Parts: sequence; structure tokens; C-alpha cells
Amino acid sequence: MNIAKVVVDVPVAQTNRIYDYLIPDAFIGTIDQGMRVIVPFGPRTIMGYVLAITNHSDLEKLREIKELMDVTPILTEELLSLGKWLANHTMSFYISAFQAMLPQALKANYQKEIHRLTDSSLTKELELIFADRDYITYQEFVKRNGSHQQLKKGIEDGDIEFVYQVNSKETVKKTTYILPKLSSLELEEQIADLPTQAKKKKEILEYFIANPSAIEKRELLKKLRTTDQTIKPLIEGGILSSEAKEVYRNPYRDDQIVRTEPLPLMKQQKEAIEPILEALDQKKHHVFLLHGVTGSGKTEIYLQAIAHTLIEGKESIVLVPEISLTPQMVKRFKGRFGSAVAVMHSALSNGERFDEWRKVQRKEVKVVVGARSAIFAPFENIGLIIIDEEHETTYKQEDHPRYHVRDVAIERARNHHCPVILGSATPTLESFARAQKGVYRLLSMPHRMNEGEMPKIHIADMRKELHAGNRTMFSRQLKEAIEERLEKKEQIVLFLNRRGYSTFVMCRDCGHVIECPHCDISLTYHRNKESLKCHYCSYEEKMPACCPECQSETIRYFGTGTQKVEETLQELIPGASVIRMDVDTTRRKGAHERLLDQFANKQADILLGTQMIAKGLDFANVTLVGVLAADSLLNLPDFRSAEKTFQLLTQVSGRAGRHHLEGEVIIQTYMPEHYSVELAANYNYLGFFQKEMELRKTYQYPPYYFLTLITVSHPNQLKALEITRTIGKLLYKHLSNHARILGPTPSPLVRVKDRYRFQCMIKYKNEPNQQKVLERILSYYESAMRKEDLLIQIDLQPYQLM
Repeated sequence: MNIAKVVVDVPVAQTNRIYDYLIPDAFIGTIDQGMRVIVPFGPRTIMGYVLAITNHSDLEKLREIKELMDVTPILTEELLSLGKWLANHTMSFYISAFQAMLPQALKANYQKEIHRLTDSSLTKELELIFADRDYITYQEFVKRNGSHQQLKKGIEDGDIEFVYQVNSKETVKKTTYILPKLSSLELEEQIADLPTQAKKKKEILEYFIANPSAIEKRELLKKLRTTDQTIKPLIEGGILSSEAKEVYRNPYRDDQIVRTEPLPLMKQQKEAIEPILEALDQKKHHVFLLHGVTGSGKTEIYLQAIAHTLIEGKESIVLVPEISLTPQMVKRFKGRFGSAVAVMHSALSNGERFDEWRKVQRKEVKVVVGARSAIFAPFENIGLIIIDEEHETTYKQEDHPRYHVRDVAIERARNHHCPVILGSATPTLESFARAQKGVYRLLSMPHRMNEGEMPKIHIADMRKELHAGNRTMFSRQLKEAIEERLEKKEQIVLFLNRRGYSTFVMCRDCGHVIECPHCDISLTYHRNKESLKCHYCSYEEKMPACCPECQSETIRYFGTGTQKVEETLQELIPGASVIRMDVDTTRRKGAHERLLDQFANKQADILLGTQMIAKGLDFANVTLVGVLAADSLLNLPDFRSAEKTFQLLTQVSGRAGRHHLEGEVIIQTYMPEHYSVELAANYNYLGFFQKEMELRKTYQYPPYYFLTLITVSHPNQLKALEITRTIGKLLYKHLSNHARILGPTPSPLVRVKDRYRFQCMIKYKNEPNQQKVLERILSYYESAMRKEDLLIQIDLQPYQLM
């Protein structure tokens, strides 16, 4: 078996295939599928993934693998198979699919080190290479002609460990420990030989006579109130030794986690969990849609189902949308399962994420809780996959590979013969339709825990407020309700779907709106920096004092952002203390947790925020939720806008009255008669599902039809339009008569980052040849994409139509 099938790290269509490389004699028996290798490719050397080892190649002359990057596989056999499926399923490159599975630290440049883990003797050859050191670099091992077979055996025996030392910030974190090199008797002899003035050295040696084990250097210096200078000569003299030990970065302080016990289940919870436990016992692959109102106790079902998999010795993956992966949510899982839980999400540093991934790879944990990419956790014995808030659009990856977490979860669960739970108070229409058809199994929980009442929802018609002369962003009803809660010392959550101070800046004389010079979008005003910002390309400029077109000074802010709401609140209700949570206030690490803790500790009366406060938060003292602009999503050019509005209003309403106090919700809108607002106010999911399904059927949208979105972008507007037209003609020619091709049309945002964008959309029920046709189109334009700055993006399941 001396030939490796390798995918190389060149993400272009030309190289999107598997290459054969010869395994040199030194590596035979040590290279495994799932390892990364360095291979010659053209005039350079690059990284690649070994997909298989074989003894046959159709080519006569093969180039040799130059170097190993791993000594143990970093991708399991199942993940390699999943990567191939993912590349095909999303029309992505193999390399993009495999790179998506790994933490950022493994994509960086790094040095490899070989660490000695034992005091026992290694083989003679390895002892010579280590030369009494605790670790050596891999380069040194290669330079000294080390045997890869012996290295692999040392790793299998647990005597040696292969460590990735990342050259950027994501290094393996180490802490220095000090320990005695001599026996207690010998240390006493050393004390006798020390001069009388060496009091601190005596103190250190006396400490180690009493405590002969290793101690963290920092702790020793602090305990004995000494310095590095005192310890250094004792190490150099061979009396003490210094050792760098690897420690995990811990983003969550374990001493702050309170252990919890399983709660007794209500009748509806028992009925929901029974079929899940049955599937777990029978090792059957089922997809369960757990449709439970907010506060119905879905999390307890997740926790008890996971506990069942742990008893079976299996692993679980829990996926949570990024915005609801709050410290509260993490504490629930860590509280129940302690150190058996790894957490993966974007608020962690690259180093922290790398450490959490290694805990999974080293089989030190049994549960992963994380956002989208946690679906690729390198577990090998999965018993359960849970997707909480399954309706969230953040589960769709918008860059290569454009996968949806739900599809990947179902594919992994199928391979592991285990169930998937999709949980939501407002499932996507696609999921609920599948449950109605029996493709998924529907589990319903229509009541809140302890039979608690859902909060009463009132709709405030902002048109009437205007007619009554109220020009503020708060209806009289909401203002009175806030004042009433403040008197009772209860808390309030206010939700607005926009950050910044205002949505745009316009001149009242000439009507000029200040736009981004690189994108077709107005700039957003941010008051704290007195700046205008583009939320698409990050362009920023100072707020002008007068209109750049007509020089008039009547330049004003329009629309409402969170900053402006905060300011208005302080003017209208001066006594209220407000915590604002949006992208701007939670940028710094730990800010999210700190602000929520302040609110939980009643250090503020009002929590004002964007989407990040709509989910997963549970505060006993919150009795009022105000939604300030309920219809902001309804005006977007997106067939899912009504569904997103219904989901958001239902989710944010669920933040009120979750415990003993009664809750109330006030929704402010200019479109009170819109069915998504009316039905959300009555918690009528089934009514919304039926109404929206009728419209989707009439206008041929999912779940009745599939969609494919093709976006062409180029710095030259005419070129982009011309290529989109040609693609449209090719689709008409090669797809069946049943497919509907819409376009070319300009994208809703025509220009982003100085590139013009045009779209074609395919609506179809069954087009078996579609993928082949699209592959031929990409192949036809391959040279232009490499040489002429052309970009063609194909999304086989579009969620972002902008």
C-alpha cells in the first residue's frame, strides 16, 4: 500500500479532483487516511488531505509525498466521507468542504513538536534524538533521520504526543511548573551547603522537602514571595527542574458553574421524550420535530435525552444559533454534564476554539454545544444530534461550502444510526410540512411549564399615534406600561431590529441621501463616533456638518437605531437605567456575558437590544416586552419575510412572564392588519402555517418548489449583465420545460464592494440534470473566473436573496 489519494489545497475548479502520490519508504505504514501531508504541486509544495491509501494508480510516474503534517488523523473516516458528500451536495470544492471541518488554528502556519509523556525509556534511537529533553521539533526529528514507525508506536503506547505549535496567536498554551530533582535527604544536604544570607533559597528548598510534587511557577513565586532570580540558579545547579506543561484555555470558569439535577417531567414532556428514548435504545435513525411553545421545557428534554446517550457510552452534538449561545445556555449544559462538555462558537478566541476541538479529538469530552461549525465535531460514536431553534437562518452557511446544518446533521445521524431532534416554537415551513407528511416525526408541547399562561400580546397601531400627535418612537400604551413596571420594580425588554443611531442621513433641502461610495446602500449614522458606516463593506466617514450636494445645513437623521432609542428613553423616562445590547456594545470579549449578568442582578431596569436578545434569555423579573418596529422585516425583498417576522415576534414575546410574574407584550407596528403580526399576537402557528403555505403554493416557492440562485458579479456592470443573460439562455436550452427561470435581474443590492451583481433563479420540482448543467456552465467560464475577476456563485438552497 504505497500510493496515497490526496486532495490538494488549491480551491479552483481545475484542481478539484483527487491526485495520486507515491508514499516514500520512510512513511510506509505511518500515513493514514485523514492526515494532512505536504506534497509537490507544479513548482511549489502545498498542503493536502489523504483520502485513501491504495497500491494501484493508473499513472506510471508519480511524485512523492514530501512531509507529514500529522502523525495521527485529524479527520475521521466518517468525516472524509461526509466531506465528499458535502462538496457534491453544495457544488463546492473538496478542499473547501474539508477546511470547513477544522478550527482556524489548523489552517494557520505552525511548527510541529513531539512531546515526551513518560519517564520510562523510549527506544534507543528515540532516546538519542530527545537527548534528555521533554520535547523536540518535528524538523529536528526529520533532520536526525528519526523512524516514523517508532514515532507512531510511541504515540499508540501513550509515551509520545504530537503537538501543533501554531506560529500565529493560536499556540498551545503552556504553564511552567517547578519540581525538585533531588530527594528530600539530598535537598537537606543542599540547604546545609548554602551560605547564611541565602534565606530565600533555603525557604524554597524547605518548601519542596515538605511538598515534593510539582507546583505552578507563578503560584510558587506568589506563595514564597520570591522572584525568578532566586529560582534560576537552583535550576541551573540541577537541584530543581523546570517543566512546561500544556494547559487548556478555559473560556468558562468551572467554579462559577452550579451542578444541576434532572427535573421531574410534565405530562407533555414525558409524551415527547418517550419516542426519542425508544429511538436511542433501538439505535434507529429518525428525525423528530419538537414543536414546543417558548418556555415549554424543550431544554430539559434535550438534557435528559443526552444523559441517556451518555449512559450508552455515546456522544451528543447540540447546535444552538450563534445569537442564543448565551452564557445562560452554556451554564445549563455545563451544570448538568460538567467537564464532559466542550463549547464551540465565534465569541471564543482561535486558541480557545482550538483547545475545545482538541478535547473532542482526544475523546476527553462526550458533549459538544456550539454554533454552526460544531456539526463537524470529530466524534466517532454519535448517539444524538440536537438542533435548537431549528428555524434560524444562521444555520445556513453563506460562503463555500454553502451547506445547511440541518442537512449535514441528518446525513451524519444516518451514518451513525441515531436520531436528530429539531426543536423550535416556530419551525420553518419546510420542516413542519415534512412533519405533516410523516417524513419527520412531530412531537408537540403546546403548554408552558407549570401550566403558566403565555403573556398577553397587545398591538399598538403607530399610524393612530401619529394622528394623535405622538411623534416619538414609543406609543402611549408602551410608555405607560414601562412606567408602571418601573414603579413595581419589575424589568423590561425592548427589542429593535436595527443597530446604530439612525438608518440613514438625508438633506431636507435637496433630498440627498449619503450613500456608500462602494455599495448601493445608504450609510448608517453611529452617534458615539459621530461617523457614517457601511454595514456591508465597513467603509466609514465622518458625519458632515452640511449636505455634500447643496451645502445646506438642514441635514437630518431618519429612521431609528438602538443608540437613538436609548437616548430617547432617557429623555422620556429619566429615572430608568438602560443596558443596550447590539453589535457595537458587545464587540469586546466577555461583554455579552457581563451585560446579561448586570441585567440578571437587577443593575438595570430595561434591556434594549437587537436580535441577540430575542432568544434563549430567561429572566424571572421580566414582565414586559416591547417590540418597537415589528414590520421592519416585512419590507425586505424576500419571500420568507412574513415567516421571519412571525418567528421573531413569537420568539421575543416568549421572553416575558417566564416564571411566577404575569407577562405582557406590546408590539408597535404600522401594519397591524398584516397576517404575520395578527397571528403572532394570538400565538397561532397553525393558522400562520396554513395561510403562508397557500401563498407559497400560489407563487411557487418552497416547500412546494426548490430554488437555485445564481449570482454573477464583476467590476464592470455591462459584463456582469451580459454573462448573466448568457447563463439564463443556457439554462432555458438545457433544463426541462417544467423548470421556471427568472432573470437576469439586478440583485436587490446591485453594487457591493465596487462589484456589480446580477441574478438568475431556477424554480423546479424535479430537475435531475440541473447539477450537470450548472457544472458545465462553471467549466465554460472557468478561465474568465481565473483571469478576468469574474465571480459566479451558485446556491442550491438560498436563504439570503440580497
